[in-house]
Amino acid sequence: MHRLLQGDVGSGKTILSALALAKAVENGYQGCIMVPTEILAVQHYATLTACLKPAGINVSLLTGNIKGAKRQKIIAGLADGSLNVVVGTHALIQDTVKFNSLALVVTDEQHRFGVEQRAKLVNKSAFAPDVLVMTATPIPRTLALTVYGDLDISLMKGMPPGRKPINTLCYTDAKRAEVYKGMVRQVKAGFQAYVVCPLIEESELVEAKSVTEIYEGLTAGYLRGIPCGLLHGRLKAEEKDKVMAAFAAGEIKVLIATTVIEVGVNVPNANLMVIEGADRFGLAQLHQLRGRVGRSDIQSYCVLLTASENPETLERLQIMRTCGDGFILAEKDLELRGAGQLFGFRQHGLPDLYIADIMRDTEVLVEARELAKEAMNNKKLFIQVTAALKNQFDERFEKIFYS
Repeated sequence: MHRLLQGDVGSGKTILSALALAKAVENGYQGCIMVPTEILAVQHYATLTACLKPAGINVSLLTGNIKGAKRQKIIAGLADGSLNVVVGTHALIQDTVKFNSLALVVTDEQHRFGVEQRAKLVNKSAFAPDVLVMTATPIPRTLALTVYGDLDISLMKGMPPGRKPINTLCYTDAKRAEVYKGMVRQVKAGFQAYVVCPLIEESELVEAKSVTEIYEGLTAGYLRGIPCGLLHGRLKAEEKDKVMAAFAAGEIKVLIATTVIEVGVNVPNANLMVIEGADRFGLAQLHQLRGRVGRSDIQSYCVLLTASENPETLERLQIMRTCGDGFILAEKDLELRGAGQLFGFRQHGLPDLYIADIMRDTEVLVEARELAKEAMNNKKLFIQVTAALKNQFDERFEKIFYS
């Protein structure tokens, strides 16, 4: 297996990976799951332990913060096979980590890892492990086929039973006071909330408030007296973990953060998210952020705040109100922003395809991909194709493989 599993936020991908890991152990092998952050690793460890421990499966956690005798014990357990499943961060790819019989490698939010990092983990086993890569970041099918051409693609559609659609609202700054008064009411009713900001610190180039500025303003104003936490990428790992643990335990009622909470944070009691400067995010990212709420049967809300009065900007944000499907939003995002260049460094705008349309010509792209795979398997044809491409695209062709 070499498969990409795409599932919307909260669709149940972790449970699916738990079943796959259990099957690997049942057949006498080991499994591992690699995630990009310590917060997510701890969360997956808790979920997988609850699922697998009753079946007699030993699950361990390995991150950069686990040191000394505890770390040595985990490494020994993986080497002798007494540990069946390990959840970890980049710590798993270190040379000191060796497996006895690794047969399944799962990577979550895999776009956060480089190709070489994923390969390094797979190469730790002589058993040619099955590879499952998972993402909640919706990738349009056309892009998935081109970017992840080496993977089979599976989609998880729908949500677990009992989940209510998130009520999404879009307001300009004129309604800001009302929005935060509503947040206070939700906190007093026993719920928790997020405030998401686009910047860590102020910038002369961007007209948007920083997360620290908003934190200081809210804690001195609307949210005075309410326990609030500040979370962003410049904090040390220990500080981040401390803040997240306090939020998960309900000690912090409002978490004011940047997009570090975009991936994998699961606090079912949080039922409100306010996104400041929402116009600075793409639709797919707004949807990813919105997925941090609505993780229980409580009615949840996401409020998009913008200082922009631009009709096009407001129309784009209104799409979020009517659409809750991440895959449709990803297609819409691609349509609005363009796909970026295949050769070059531009990340958005019209792609440099002169004949095909990346949105409308999916079936043609699928057929072209199959024919390309056939050509790659034919040695004589492969030499001819490579020569033609080098002639057509000069040094830019080489850059594809080394960028």
